[in-house]
Amino acid sequence: MDILPILSTLRRHKLTAWLLALEIALTCAIVCNAVFLIGQRLQRMDVPSGIAEHELVQIQLGYIGDTPDAKAQTQNDVAALQQMPGVKQVGLDRYLPFSLDGSSNTGIKLDPQQQQNTLDAGQYLGQNLLPTLGVRLVAGRNFEPGEYVDFDTAVAALNNGDMKGLPQTMIITQAIAERLWPGQEALGKTLYTESGIPFRVIGVIAVLARQNNLQQGAQYSTYWPIRMTSADGASYFIRCAPQHRESVLKAAVAKLKQLNPNRVVLKARTYDHARRAFFANDRAMAGMLVGVIVALLIVTALGIVGLASFWVAQRRRMIGVRRALGATRGDILHYFQTENFLLATIGIALGMVLAYGINLFLMMHYELPRLPAIYFPVGAIALWSIGQLAVLGPALRAAAVPPVVATRSV
Repeated sequence: MDILPILSTLRRHKLTAWLLALEIALTCAIVCNAVFLIGQRLQRMDVPSGIAEHELVQIQLGYIGDTPDAKAQTQNDVAALQQMPGVKQVGLDRYLPFSLDGSSNTGIKLDPQQQQNTLDAGQYLGQNLLPTLGVRLVAGRNFEPGEYVDFDTAVAALNNGDMKGLPQTMIITQAIAERLWPGQEALGKTLYTESGIPFRVIGVIAVLARQNNLQQGAQYSTYWPIRMTSADGASYFIRCAPQHRESVLKAAVAKLKQLNPNRVVLKARTYDHARRAFFANDRAMAGMLVGVIVALLIVTALGIVGLASFWVAQRRRMIGVRRALGATRGDILHYFQTENFLLATIGIALGMVLAYGINLFLMMHYELPRLPAIYFPVGAIALWSIGQLAVLGPALRAAAVPPVVATRSV
């Protein structure tokens, strides 16, 4: 089809044509970046934790008054919980991956004289964590009983600068091992914390996500042999079959209250609940962005329908003349579809430039990655498709205008 008559018509309606093109451009820019942000949120929510998520329940207790017998109480609690029907393993730790309660982190160096840390890593403290969490050990071994240090002893040694009161060994994730010693065996190697404390690597685990830092080094985690008590803020984590979680959780809370009534239950939940709570904002933002995309596409489609309907009503006599001169219904239909395609193309071209500018702004101020180029053709195809579908109704009405309209007086 010759597009010169179409361009001539659009030049006579510059304002409305440019308004529609700008509407399409704005929609293209926002939709491309919104879809990209949704993808980023979904990718963040899909980060593997490395633990047996569907088999874990958490119970955190708060004490009333002093707790001089906290260590003995914790040992009794663990022994009682371990004997409960359906319980596979019991362990203690303050935080697990994807924790809203906080995090524990440490800097790692290869040389104690380094001015800058080689990397920052999550820090897990507790006992019996690997079998309880279902973390897979790919090299080395787990901690032996004699390697554990009590939490209060470690804190006092750290404050006094007494290296002998601190643990000497550490278990790290495979991601840390590959970052510190690429292509080498990590077992037996020595690393240092940011304060210069040496640790010998005795084990490497496959995957264990950090508590709440998923931006950089999400799989940089360390496990220290520090024995925690529930009075230190640690939670009891119980591993059981997925179908028994609710019953085990209820029975475990009752057992802990029976062992010591002078405690309050601060948290009692499955790990699935904890993960849903951690990613609640990500789901909400993704849902909001989906709503924005749908609203923009609907408004753009209605704009195309409205403008095309207006032009069909305005050009009825012209359409009738063309029909009288031999134009078929298909010719009229293709005319309006081509006109809309040209406007959409102009809008999409402007929208891609605007989308790139918005992405640069987000990269500078919100540390987002660059918008992948694949979003541009996908966005263009989507807007072209929506534009053609939106104009189809008015174009069909235009194609139905009979040639006799040309003979009527205006």
